[in-house]
Amino acid sequence: MATIPLRHFHRCVDRYGGDYKVKSFSCLDQFLTLAFAQLTYRESLRDIESCLRAVQPRMYHLGFRCERISRNTLANANEQRDWRIFADFAQALIAEARSLYEGEDLGFALDQTAFALDSTLIDLCLSLFPWAPHQRSKAGVKVHTLLDLRGSLPAYLHVSGAHASDVSLLDSLPLQAGSIYIMDRGYIHFKRLYALAQASAFFVVRARDNMKYRRRYSHPVDKNVGLKSDQTIILTGVDSAKDYPAPARRVHFFDSEHRKDLVFLTNHFSIPALTVAQLYKSRWKVELFFKWIKQHLRIKAFYGTSSNAVKIQIWVAISVYLMLAIIKKRLQLRADLYRILQVVSITVLEKTPLLLAFQNIESQALDELPSNQLNLFD
Repeated sequence: MATIPLRHFHRCVDRYGGDYKVKSFSCLDQFLTLAFAQLTYRESLRDIESCLRAVQPRMYHLGFRCERISRNTLANANEQRDWRIFADFAQALIAEARSLYEGEDLGFALDQTAFALDSTLIDLCLSLFPWAPHQRSKAGVKVHTLLDLRGSLPAYLHVSGAHASDVSLLDSLPLQAGSIYIMDRGYIHFKRLYALAQASAFFVVRARDNMKYRRRYSHPVDKNVGLKSDQTIILTGVDSAKDYPAPARRVHFFDSEHRKDLVFLTNHFSIPALTVAQLYKSRWKVELFFKWIKQHLRIKAFYGTSSNAVKIQIWVAISVYLMLAIIKKRLQLRADLYRILQVVSITVLEKTPLLLAFQNIESQALDELPSNQLNLFD
């Protein structure tokens, strides 16, 4: 909890009047309660209440100021307090985490910042969440994420109804000049891509099979690494030629691992063609990020049924992920985030320094086996 920049948190609370007329259960207590639920895998409000009351003498170790927490108090806070308090605080954690990971290696040479853009769907029960209809008998919300590939950290998130299209996010996406945005085919909208290019940003997107174009130039490629062609093209479709009137770059790559031809479209002409393919391959980091938070954090079952409660829980989960990433970098831990989460989950109410808790783990060889035991993978 020492990773929480309290000055920024209180500033977010004051911005939206979160503690106005609050006597005991402050916004900080609410955040700590929900963070405790994320770290210790609590299933419901009753579960949170029972566990915190069982360890009430040690709650102050976590930073609680409220002596007794009831499920009704927490439910009311999740319903009434503005979710933007926790969203803005997560942005402060994002800025801190990205500053720590800005020197991370991408696995290939690239001086620019690269982002992967994608969304994930969280299914909900329509009878409990009627404000988020998805299909005739389903409900759901989408978490749109812009992931910084250096460190696999979310740089921007937006929670919307499941009916919202992915490509519409490009209208509100905060663009950073000189950065590269990597997307799949669901984000192909040439008018929006041209607006992105006009903002001095770059995109790498997988081209559609029926894209109409005319080749202007062909550039030499090394076919030994899987490249088939590198072309400068002009779009010739009825709508695409009007929506994207500038030249574009088409890179054809053969993925020998999956035996698949891949065609990429980009407005970046100065990086090698192989780097274009490597950038798109790195886009899968955002899929791994979605898989990680769904498996290890509580964002598939919710403690409240209102839109406000759902957004608060999602933003607190993202904040917990960011705090784990900050801990890993600050303490220079070699353990992955999952192992860090496991250790934190059982020491969350202890006053033992985290670095001490990891010393015994990191001093042991992870692949240590008895001398008379054969290694299956030799």
